[in-house]
Amino acid sequence: MLMFTRPGRIAVPRSLRALTTIDHDAECRPQDVGMSEDGVRRIWRAVESLYRGGLQPAITLVIRRHGRVVMKRALGAVSGNLPEDEGPLVPLQPDSPICLFSASKAISALLLHKLIEQGRLKLEDRIADFIPDFAQCGKGRVTVCQLLGHRAGIPDIPHIDPKPELLLEWDEIVRLLCEAQPFDPDFDKQAYHALTAGFIVGELLRRITGRELPELLREWIAEPLDCRYMTYGLAREHRHLSPRNACTGIPPVWPLTRMAKQVLGVPFSAAVEASNAEAFYDAVVPAGNIWATADETSRVFQMLLNGGHYNGRQLFKPETVRGMTARVGRSWQFDRTLGLPMPFSAGFMLGSDPVGLYGPGSGQAYGHIGFMTVICWADPARDISVALLNTGKSLSPSALLGAVRVVGAIGQACPKIGA
Repeated sequence: MLMFTRPGRIAVPRSLRALTTIDHDAECRPQDVGMSEDGVRRIWRAVESLYRGGLQPAITLVIRRHGRVVMKRALGAVSGNLPEDEGPLVPLQPDSPICLFSASKAISALLLHKLIEQGRLKLEDRIADFIPDFAQCGKGRVTVCQLLGHRAGIPDIPHIDPKPELLLEWDEIVRLLCEAQPFDPDFDKQAYHALTAGFIVGELLRRITGRELPELLREWIAEPLDCRYMTYGLAREHRHLSPRNACTGIPPVWPLTRMAKQVLGVPFSAAVEASNAEAFYDAVVPAGNIWATADETSRVFQMLLNGGHYNGRQLFKPETVRGMTARVGRSWQFDRTLGLPMPFSAGFMLGSDPVGLYGPGSGQAYGHIGFMTVICWADPARDISVALLNTGKSLSPSALLGAVRVVGAIGQACPKIGA
């Protein structure tokens, strides 16, 4: 059995063969999509390097280029490689469900954009027109666009004991957010809303449709994309297929602890612990607890690349996709929560030139990150849709650098179309 040999790290065997699973039937030849065998090898070496750092117990990766799967792989274990695991080592599978964390925001935003497409909502509509109590404390003029662009002035839930069980108290969370005093009364300053905006997005969906989010997600996204999972939370009968999240690396110190609490709303270790709680699996958290496979997540972004079309079905109109991926505001803003400049659309984190979240030359890319190193995106310039899912939660610089190297290797191996 593998054990932690250094504080906060899994022991990594010399050979990764027993922990590597490749879906050869799904993968096409790299040269068929304008890539090279060497490029694919470089990407996978970057993934192996990320794993060898001992901070990522489980990693899945799917890359589509020109609509075809060129990589569908897993590295690590569902169980047996964490200190508390007492059973045998169970290798991870490419189709194992993993929590998307904040990358869930992008998919929940799609549900709201579906209402816009149906003519039942507009980006410039005021939230209080649908949720009257939200008008408290001067929030009556906050628009749907400001909510999706992290300018609604409510980046955290105030005055609560942030226990996982609170996630099951939907009405209470909405009440607290409606009563919350906005940190920016002008609603012009961008401050990443880690969990809060998702509950208001969800409440808008519930009040306008009279239906619950799991049903809408299944009907509008999961079933048309032939997803087995793509669910808020994870059913009990599937939980044994999903690896637990692990707090890895050395315990974070100030100022990283302060930064993490500012983004997550709770101490870093508490957030990781909460992500393994039964309440987190059972709840509906629009901004943070969609479970899916890397393949399913890549399908979502491939559908967007296709102008809303996938596998013979039109999920969204092309103009809807253009609207949801267009930048909010005329320029970058320094994000008050993240502590760095970040361009947003109405639901997505955007790439940038000369370098951005999705690597060099990613000015056309859009997607989302989740809990630091889960990264999902589409890049029209390269015609790729990517999902990199993982379970190690760490503030160690090497964890972040390892993920950056994977993203960079993907960009290098997938040249821009016509370049």
